[in-house]
Amino acid sequence: MPVNQESFGADLRLLRDLQTRKSNRDPGNDLSVVRREQTDQIDLEPLSGVDNLIQALLLRFLTPTGELTALGHPEYGSRLHELIGELNNETNRNRAKLFVLQTLEAEPRVKKVLSASVTQNRRDPAQMDIDVALLAIDSDTPINLVFPFFLEGAT
Repeated sequence: MPVNQESFGADLRLLRDLQTRKSNRDPGNDLSVVRREQTDQIDLEPLSGVDNLIQALLLRFLTPTGELTALGHPEYGSRLHELIGELNNETNRNRAKLFVLQTLEAEPRVKKVLSASVTQNRRDPAQMDIDVALLAIDSDTPINLVFPFFLEGAT
């Protein structure tokens, strides 16, 4: 089945690096811009298709659940922030996997999670590597999402 890119929606680019899946944001400097070739003017950079879904998922993982309650979205976000400062051990990696699966279940554009794993980064003991394969709505093509989660100071 061909991928229906319109099902993933469109938005403005807020995360600059979707290829390496860096999950950190630069507060106060979220919007990306592009220079139009035709007019040489600068405009906000749009994002659509699969890249928009990937960005939406990363933003959902980065946002603590309940942070958008005042805007009418009390369930939006994830519980990954609860692990900051915790040890990178098997129990907390299992908790991270649970939080990831709960977050993906809440995203209406995710049809099915094919796999999810959370491992300790080999070079940084305070980093968990999260690897997810999923099917999006209107698509039978798997999407792989790999991103780091930093426990900040855990050993």
